[in-house]
Amino acid sequence: MPFPPALTLGPSKRLRHGADYRAVFDARMRKSRGPLSVSSMPNHLQRYRLGLAVGKSVGNAVHRQHAKRLVREAFRLCQHDLPRAESGAYDLVVSVRGRCTASLAEVQAALVGLAALLHADWQRRSDRHRGTP
Repeated sequence: MPFPPALTLGPSKRLRHGADYRAVFDARMRKSRGPLSVSSMPNHLQRYRLGLAVGKSVGNAVHRQHAKRLVREAFRLCQHDLPRAESGAYDLVVSVRGRCTASLAEVQAALVGLAALLHADWQRRSDRHRGTP
């Protein structure tokens, strides 16, 4: 019986440098749903990487940390359900806007749905550049 995929969120699955965040934001591919806004860019790795951008509009430090923990846990649990690109996976930067009162299941569903929309947009963009109708 094969082992299930690891549901960890180690350093290799995080965006860690400002240049990585800038590259994702400069790719200009973003979708929003509820309090979440997700920007993405293909990364040519075999794993997704997550970055978080939680501003002060979310609330004080306690509320910001709660929003970050919620998004990290949702990503950790659904990372193997996210769509894959032909050449690898994606770098994601998740921004939280305003108070995040969503449950873990709602954040997971939003994250998977937004990743699927972004994946479809990246596929369309790559088809356009290859000249495929």
